[in-house]
Amino acid sequence: MINEILPIFPLKLVAFPDEQLNLHIFEPRYKQLLKDVQNGDGRFGISVYTDKLMPFGSEVVLEEVSKVYEDGRLDIKTRVLRVYELVKFENPYKDKLYAGGEVIIFENDNVLPKSVYAEFLFYLKEFFRLIGEPVKVQALLVNSFTFTHKIGLTLEEEYQLIVMRKEIQRIQFLINHLTKVIPILREVEKAKTKIQMNGHFKTLDALDF
Repeated sequence: MINEILPIFPLKLVAFPDEQLNLHIFEPRYKQLLKDVQNGDGRFGISVYTDKLMPFGSEVVLEEVSKVYEDGRLDIKTRVLRVYELVKFENPYKDKLYAGGEVIIFENDNVLPKSVYAEFLFYLKEFFRLIGEPVKVQALLVNSFTFTHKIGLTLEEEYQLIVMRKEIQRIQFLINHLTKVIPILREVEKAKTKIQMNGHFKTLDALDF
């Protein structure tokens, strides 16, 4: 765990490690934040905001300023690094327009039994099959964060995930979610098949009576 000071950008989203996050910057305080980030080491924090500022968020690094508009707005590309806990928050931070704070940054813990990982991949593949999404789920390239935005979690559930410190906790959380959702999707699949059969010619066995 590392204690650092980061500029803080509160957003109503959860950013997961290794995710590519594109942002549109238009407020004066965040234009200033971006300028300071460019002049520094490129890092800042995305803190989760639900109905209030939450203590956990994600450290990101600026990778590219994709577009600068005539009025000063910007499109940027960032990559998410690690999860942090916000232990001290100042808004505004010192003489800046934007907020900042002291954070404890956590290293990613990816220790996971093979059997649990295999179970997770099975349910993940079944989920995408049922929703008709052509997603390639490759072993060893998928972790608890890879497809999490795509499996129907609420913002609050996504937040619960980044609060968990161990990969096995996160994977078990996702398995529990998938095992609740998949039976519902299977029933929908059956209903769709039944509806598609209506109106088609059917070959029926003659009844012997």
